[in-house]
Amino acid sequence: MIKKKLLVLNTTMLIGLGSVFSLPVAHADSISAQRSSIQSQISQANQQISAVQDELSKLNEQINRVEQAISDNENMMKKTQSDIDAANLEVQKLEAEIASLQDAIAKRNEVLKERARSYQETGNIQYVDVILGSKNFGDFIDRMDAVATIINADKELRDKHEADVKAVETKQASVKEKLGSLNDQKAELEGMRAQILEQKSQNDQLRAELKEKEAAGISTKASLQQQDRSLAAQQAPVTTTTASKKFSTAVPSYVTSASASEKIQIVTNVGKRYIGNSVYVFGGGRSAYDIENGRFDCSGFVHWAYSQAGIGIGSSTDSLKGSGRRVSTSEMRPGDLVFFDTYKTDGHVGIYLGGGQFIGSQSSTGVAIANMSGGYWADTFNGRVVRIIE
Repeated sequence: MIKKKLLVLNTTMLIGLGSVFSLPVAHADSISAQRSSIQSQISQANQQISAVQDELSKLNEQINRVEQAISDNENMMKKTQSDIDAANLEVQKLEAEIASLQDAIAKRNEVLKERARSYQETGNIQYVDVILGSKNFGDFIDRMDAVATIINADKELRDKHEADVKAVETKQASVKEKLGSLNDQKAELEGMRAQILEQKSQNDQLRAELKEKEAAGISTKASLQQQDRSLAAQQAPVTTTTASKKFSTAVPSYVTSASASEKIQIVTNVGKRYIGNSVYVFGGGRSAYDIENGRFDCSGFVHWAYSQAGIGIGSSTDSLKGSGRRVSTSEMRPGDLVFFDTYKTDGHVGIYLGGGQFIGSQSSTGVAIANMSGGYWADTFNGRVVRIIE
């Protein structure tokens, strides 16, 4: 597409230059007619240059968004790795505590076993026999105290034993929970790393297109300036001005009291303004800056789209899958949320548009419409469909 545009632009320039250098020395009427023709060609060339410059401006903005997204994602990766390291240290600490508790339990088990052996060796003498075998009342009191002390000691030992067993079980559960969370973070980190690689590839492609367009623009501009100098000797210089354009992603306000069908129209169409003018950023879409500059992750985009219809829902895939009402794929209709198993279960979410398509913020393209009837999205669609608007 770029090469076709450049070919048209350069062809127009060559035609214009050919006309300039073939101007004959003729009477005033002939020269005036030729000037009019060349002036028209200059105007057309300037319009084409203006269009290329406008596209260059948009490409520069997109590159800036992608580079910022790469920076943000790299920072998020560093933070996630730091969290993983901290979790590993906590796991090691818990394992050391468990080992200590298990050692204490083992020692108490030996004490209880020793007491049991001693009890058996004495011929299974009951505490009551010990008390009744007293020689006198003073001996009776002493034996009562001794028996009470032994009973209390055994009870405290058993209580401590049971408490430590419960502590070990609690610590083990805590370790398992930490490890589960750690595995989820690792999976998330790998997903983020893949997204950054995709964004770098996108950035390289955009830079190549930009350099090609810049080279063509500079060459065409130089040729047009030469043509303009040739015409200056015959008629007044032609001045053209090109108005710079800047894409605005300002979000208009919507009526939140709309009907269900109107709200479905809003959530399925409001995000289309960002197609080709957005970038995937992990954690994006949750600030005014992100929304203005088209910086979204999948759940942030869904959250924003529904907010434009006056509907408040969660901003993470975990919270979104628990919102609304789950329906079967056969009942699926525009406006429903659809979930995909990407780097983890329910790792991606989008808004169903109908006809096997959904809109969402994809890691490789930013906001885009994708086909879930075949290819990658068909393979990763897990069948989870959640209806928010009844």
